[in-house]
Amino acid sequence: MLYALIGILVGIIAGWFLPFTIPVEYTRYTAVVILAIVDALVGAVRAQLTKDHYDQLLFLTGLFFNILLAIVITLFGDVL
Repeated sequence: MLYALIGILVGIIAGWFLPFTIPVEYTRYTAVVILAIVDALVGAVRAQLTKDHYDQLLFLTGLFFNILLAIVITLFGDVL
């Protein structure tokens, strides 16, 4: 838990001071990727809190699959 809090703090500090902007064309994709990440994190926290079986490999593959699926669905919506 300590590593997670340190990572969040480092990410906030880096995001605050680094001059990085996302082009307007990619804002829709960024939003769905953030939602996919939050979905995977909420699932991991639920598994940890309810003492279900938490598997790091399952979490990582689910995270990347959620991100890929969110991007593909958003791209499909743009094409339509």
